[in-house]
Amino acid sequence: MKRFFQLLGPGLLYAGAAIGVSHLVQSTRAGAEFGFDLMWVLLAANLLKFPFFEIGSRYVLATNQNLIHAYKKEGSWVLWLFLALTIITMFPIVAALVIVTAGMSNSLIPSSLNAFQTSIIIMVVTMLVLIIGRYKLLDQMIKVVILVLTISTIIAVVAAFGAEREMVETALQSFDWMDKTHIIFLIAFIGWMPAPIDIVVWGSLWSQSKNEQLKQKPTIREALIEFRVGYFGTMGIAAAFLALGALIMYGTGEALSPNGAVFADQLIKLYTNNIGEWAYPFIALAAFTTMLSTTITVSDAYPRTVREAIRQLFPHSPERRLSYILWMIILMAGSLIVLSQAKSMRVLVDLANTLSFITAPILAYLNYRAITNNSIPKEFQPAPYLKIWSVFGIILLTIFTLFYIGWRIFA
Repeated sequence: MKRFFQLLGPGLLYAGAAIGVSHLVQSTRAGAEFGFDLMWVLLAANLLKFPFFEIGSRYVLATNQNLIHAYKKEGSWVLWLFLALTIITMFPIVAALVIVTAGMSNSLIPSSLNAFQTSIIIMVVTMLVLIIGRYKLLDQMIKVVILVLTISTIIAVVAAFGAEREMVETALQSFDWMDKTHIIFLIAFIGWMPAPIDIVVWGSLWSQSKNEQLKQKPTIREALIEFRVGYFGTMGIAAAFLALGALIMYGTGEALSPNGAVFADQLIKLYTNNIGEWAYPFIALAAFTTMLSTTITVSDAYPRTVREAIRQLFPHSPERRLSYILWMIILMAGSLIVLSQAKSMRVLVDLANTLSFITAPILAYLNYRAITNNSIPKEFQPAPYLKIWSVFGIILLTIFTLFYIGWRIFA
């Protein structure tokens, strides 16, 4: 057990990055708007992507390198493609995280600041935490945050099953597979469920950092157990948020607001309506720290990823620390520009999720090629059933993406 807690880190950082917009926002929306109709989609999306998410841990143990190194081995054009996809998606994704976090902050601590002004403060705090604290602070912080959120979520869901609510007949709706707005939401919902596949690369970078801190390198079994605890834990929490939306808001006629601050207040009341008003500050703090940790985790991952990609492409690029800080500043500035142009939180979240949906099959294929390469020892490669699972997943993700693109063009 002591050894397990020493190894905890990359899997929980994955959880910290995943349990954010996809869980607090999208899963709750799915339950509030369609009841339990999309629960099977949530579970299927998690299971479909599972083989791809543990590739990062496997690759680091097999090679002592991260997945960006694997892309470079495939050819510089592959790494250029990955770098382009990363830069295209990172600004709207971080912007979406920050605006939701700002809404949580304004709900927890009422102030005269608007969401955009609060977002600027959050970005400055994020930069300071990452530049001063680095990986070690992330590793320590995330363990407490995930524990608090998990306990409070379980309590809220159990209480919600006994809650009374007034149903409005006209507010009851089922998911309509022929409705354009429903399909757009579904694409966004799947895109970040449980997280964008970019996170596999982030996981390999975090695993590499964690292994450098350990005196004894983990075995493949230890690394996979540590990761799977985080992965299936996030799946359970996503299902819990969907259930909260379905049990408390579905059929009441109350719609989740596209405004970040209003949404945050509605979300926190999902808990306090069942546990009691006394719990409001505790639940609000748990929700805020969850979004803040997600923002910080993802804001660390993107500069770390871009820095490593540029280092692989240009060996004589600026010193790693300087490059990391430079890309951190670019990320924050670009995200603020996106925020200033966004019409609402919901538009921003759907845009970020849709971009993740479209890029998923490309990244899944690149990661599968990396771990099944002949240079990877067999004991580190996925078992045959996981390889079949992966190929099936790549095919389905590709079909979904092509269908979505065709539907958007010709519908």
